[in-house]
Amino acid sequence: MTIRFYCTLTILLFIGHNIFSQDKFTLSGIVSDLESNETLIGVNIIFPELKTGATTNEYGFYSISLPPGTYELVISYLGYQNLRDTINLTENLKKDFSLMESIESLNEVVIKENVEKLNIRKPQMSINALSANTIKQIPVVFGEADIIKAITLLPGVTTAGEGASGFNVRGGAADQNLILLDEAIIYNSSHLFGFFSVFNPDAIKDLKLYKGGIPARYGGRVSSVLDIYQKEGNSNQFHLNGGIGLISSRLLAEGPINKGKGSFLLGGRATYAHLFLPLFDVENKAYFYDLNTKISYKLNQNNNIYLSGYFGRDVFSLNESFRNTYGNTVLNFRWNHLFSDKLFSNLSLIYSDYYYGLQLDFVGFNWDSGIRNFNLKYDFKHYLSDKIKLQYGLNSIYHKFNPGEIKPSNDESGINPEKLIDKYAFENALYLDVEHRISNKLTASYGIRYNSFLRLGQDELNIYENNQAVNFNQTIQIYEKSEPIGTENYNGSDVIKSFGNFEPRLALSLVLNDRSSIKTSYNRLSQYLHLISNTSSPTPLDVWAPSGKYIKPQILDQVAIGYFRNIKNNTYSLEVESFYKKVQNRIDYIDGADLIANDAIEQIVLNGEARAYGLEILFRKNEGRFKGWIAYTLSKSEQRTPGRNPLEPGINNGNWYNTPYDKTHDLSFTGNYDFTKKWRFNANFLFQTGRPVTYPNAQYEYNGITVPNYGLRNEYRLPAYHRLDISATYTPKPNSEKRWKGEWVFGIYNIYNRRNAATITFQENRETRINEAVRFSIFGIVPSVSYNFTF
Repeated sequence: MTIRFYCTLTILLFIGHNIFSQDKFTLSGIVSDLESNETLIGVNIIFPELKTGATTNEYGFYSISLPPGTYELVISYLGYQNLRDTINLTENLKKDFSLMESIESLNEVVIKENVEKLNIRKPQMSINALSANTIKQIPVVFGEADIIKAITLLPGVTTAGEGASGFNVRGGAADQNLILLDEAIIYNSSHLFGFFSVFNPDAIKDLKLYKGGIPARYGGRVSSVLDIYQKEGNSNQFHLNGGIGLISSRLLAEGPINKGKGSFLLGGRATYAHLFLPLFDVENKAYFYDLNTKISYKLNQNNNIYLSGYFGRDVFSLNESFRNTYGNTVLNFRWNHLFSDKLFSNLSLIYSDYYYGLQLDFVGFNWDSGIRNFNLKYDFKHYLSDKIKLQYGLNSIYHKFNPGEIKPSNDESGINPEKLIDKYAFENALYLDVEHRISNKLTASYGIRYNSFLRLGQDELNIYENNQAVNFNQTIQIYEKSEPIGTENYNGSDVIKSFGNFEPRLALSLVLNDRSSIKTSYNRLSQYLHLISNTSSPTPLDVWAPSGKYIKPQILDQVAIGYFRNIKNNTYSLEVESFYKKVQNRIDYIDGADLIANDAIEQIVLNGEARAYGLEILFRKNEGRFKGWIAYTLSKSEQRTPGRNPLEPGINNGNWYNTPYDKTHDLSFTGNYDFTKKWRFNANFLFQTGRPVTYPNAQYEYNGITVPNYGLRNEYRLPAYHRLDISATYTPKPNSEKRWKGEWVFGIYNIYNRRNAATITFQENRETRINEAVRFSIFGIVPSVSYNFTF
């Protein structure tokens, strides 16, 4: 298959290059920030008279082929002054551009041939992008800007609630999101159990969330892709910026290594509220710290190298007898090479690790678990012509899963060392993406990805009768663990189970006029990794497990259709999308499943299916002193796990039931108002249908003990969730030419003190001896103040 794929690809490239390169010349180059020399992603280079243009890639490179002639071009990028230039194209031409950041935000110049008109023509849909500046303006708890909290204000994106880590996209689970930081996989996106995200907004350059219409270059998850790139660093002069808050602070430094050619970036964050707890005779601690690093160097006109990394840790302890440590570590070396003005490549060597450690001194043991991978990526972007652009490449990931290891913490410990069996897998993919402008009205993006997953050998693998690790007890009508009838032993190079899947991708854009278009897309994706968790949001103790002999890979099919319109020359924009998605082999757990330190996860899971469908509306105001958006989602997310034969009932009698992340209604409003040059006001409001839960529907007494009887899964809901947040930003000297600039941010989270329910538990009242429901809320009203500065 691989040889045939490459042969076909080579023939297509050869034919396409000869057909589309005749009688045309290529304009190419890099677009960067004038002050910092930082390359800019997604800049639009537009030729108004030709009604065509190009967009810079993830490394600021653009390329477009045009007939010979003299043309005026417009370069447009959000937050920067528009640049006009005239070129005389008589031969292939390399031309770099530098853009100046827009200082005056109250009276922006709007060009008639706006970039958004070009985006109307692009087939990409179900994609949301947020700038770092937008994210920093959104009020959040404790006053710390947060990427994950910001994207939950977009249509189709929710969380399990306050203090819950991860996020859910279009009714999907949190483990179905592929989160990338400089192309490296992040397995846990939260600090302090969801109160903060692991992403330092000062270090972020670009963010895109793909909810559908996912290009073939992405794979491995079936719900969404959150693709984040860090800044490269200022290669012209040294800069320092950061912020000081009530419970956390951050600092980021960047500057040249070799002026104009190389740069460094070093950023750190930490919380320090735990330092004040001893003043109140509290010995508990809960804090995090993280570090962002990056080195960029331009070897010559055709070669650039990057070395980037992230290290983060969370620490939670109780009276020194309990200590929990967890976090991510990633490292990425990248090499950009320009083969020609039409062929751009990027080679990446990536290391990613998620670690979870638990120390229980009162019991006398230490617990370690995690997941680690090594990733090789080689991607090419081929600009065949102004009508056809190709992206193709390969991706290979070696996974090592450590489900857990127990060690005695001291000589007096009575704990015997125990190591759960490590698991290994090898995941490979080849892909081809084509962006094709078929006519002035119709543009298509199509491609295919082939991936393979090899579950490699491990020390011991259980064997079960009829290959069924879960047994249904007909007598008492419950599912139970099957007893192994033996074990198999493998060498590390052996393949226990292999999978392979073709993943076609298609997106179409039909332009109705210069202001509106209709788009549609189809995706198939496969996911071979499963997060073993029976909570509605991931916790640090959850472990990842690979597909194999007993757990099948998840396979998604998703279709979407949408209407997109620019209003009043892009002063306003409207996006309306409808989607339907179905997932095969979505796992669920039998009643009473024990997930912690389980060396045979296959004994507690059943394969089922999931589906989600809905309508999303996003209305934006993009220009003027007041900007913002309203997002609304009407959706349904369900799961079904039928019996494996007519004698088994499955889960919930084989019927569809709500997933833990089903939210019927999701409404959010986000706005910011530039009152004066010194004062800016921001607000956001959020309303969501309550999360599905399982409640007892009856109770009975047994030997004097009241025992609750639980109903069907996720049959009930928590009360609706809603809150209003506001903030004000004060810049004392907005026109100061001094290098030191600062601003104060005052915020109030949950201004009307809504006590949203995180959980509702049922327990016996000690006085009345009657079972009662108890609501647990995490936050009420939370004021905050922070000081941000740049130097």
